[in-house]
Amino acid sequence: MRYRNVVLAGLGYELAPHVLTSEDIENRLSRAYAAMHLQQGQLALLTGIEERRFWEPGMTMHEGAARAAEKALKNAGIERNALGMLIYAGVCRDQLEPATACAVAHDLGLAPQTHVHDLSNACLGVLNGMVHVANAIELDQIEAGLIVSCETSKDIIDRVIDSLNAAPDMALFRKTVATLTGGSGAVAVVLARADLYRQGHRLMGGVIRNAVQWHRLCCWGPDTGFPANQDHFMETDSIGVLQNGVKLGVETYRAFLEVSGWGPSGPDKVVCHQVGAAHQRAILDALGIPQKREFSTFAHLGNIGTVSLPMTAAIAEERGFLEAGDRVGFLGIGSGLNCLMLAIRW
Repeated sequence: MRYRNVVLAGLGYELAPHVLTSEDIENRLSRAYAAMHLQQGQLALLTGIEERRFWEPGMTMHEGAARAAEKALKNAGIERNALGMLIYAGVCRDQLEPATACAVAHDLGLAPQTHVHDLSNACLGVLNGMVHVANAIELDQIEAGLIVSCETSKDIIDRVIDSLNAAPDMALFRKTVATLTGGSGAVAVVLARADLYRQGHRLMGGVIRNAVQWHRLCCWGPDTGFPANQDHFMETDSIGVLQNGVKLGVETYRAFLEVSGWGPSGPDKVVCHQVGAAHQRAILDALGIPQKREFSTFAHLGNIGTVSLPMTAAIAEERGFLEAGDRVGFLGIGSGLNCLMLAIRW
């Protein structure tokens, strides 16, 4: 897919206020660690994640998303009445229905003619939302659109800790260690017509590939069966996700270089989905991208699902890592497995 008239006009994010360190988690897991003969420091050693954040009790997803949206609109210099579409793209939602996007649109006071809906695709949700909004702009259906997300992790981390302390088991630890890396936060992305908003970053295009035969490697969430027979479940084959995710990433990146027209040298800078140290090293090495070209936040923010990549891009811009004229690759991968890479001229 290629775009001729779309810019990334603005980014905004909201950091969750409370810090939860890996040491804090391991202190709470002291009983399970003793039973499994694990030493303190294993969590940070395995993942490269020192800390993550969590919200105040009772925080709603639409509230965090609306806060990030206000910042993104201000940064973009776009009035909310110009928005023709709002997509909420988080894994975490306030309820099954109505769409969490409805509450966000209400908080923002968007116009009645705005397209408002949720979109869900594991950690790729925001990037998928960008594609949907960009398509609508390219088709001249809307002038500008907003993609938002808010994720929360404390409840599911608490459940894992309780489960491991109640029944310490190395097999369960291996399946749930990825859950312990989860963070919380909110993000918003504004896309707009390039011929009307010339100050943004040009969205050039992108590619999508899937390997859906691996859809059972990472499963998480509430039981939505009727009636429900369990509360929450979480299970990740971290090794399987890493091996097959890297393979899919290599296939996608090959197509990405062709579509972007950037040739073998590829992008000047990249922002990847923030999983952890092992995944970062493996994907960068497999793609032949020097680590100095990538900006990461996982060590202090953890894996915030759909929020991770766009929030990391926003922070990278704030800190001067992304500079005007840079060829930037957003390299996203999510459970399913799905891979989506976007090319942006900063």
